[in-house]
Amino acid sequence: MTRKPAASARVLDVLPAWYQRPWLGVLSRTLASILGGYALAASVNVFLSLALPMQRSQAVLTSMLLAILACACAPLWAFATRSAARAWIGIAVPTLLLALGSSLLGAWA
Repeated sequence: MTRKPAASARVLDVLPAWYQRPWLGVLSRTLASILGGYALAASVNVFLSLALPMQRSQAVLTSMLLAILACACAPLWAFATRSAARAWIGIAVPTLLLALGSSLLGAWA
């Protein structure tokens, strides 16, 4: 009795040969960590500077320090996940949620 290949194996057979290169996953994770980490740090900075209940100058300094921490954790996340898609999703979702929260807080201020 022969087994049918899994659906993911059939999808990979349809993709062009250049798309199946392992270095593309590393490139994608690298771009997710650099570009996504920068966007995540920026959104953390803006959100926390608006949300922290302290003087504005202290809130900005505190949010900058925490944004540096978020920017340092983005590459760790990007290379610790199973796939490059999870790396992008894991960085993009918090970035978008923080940007949404920032826009809501900015409208209320």
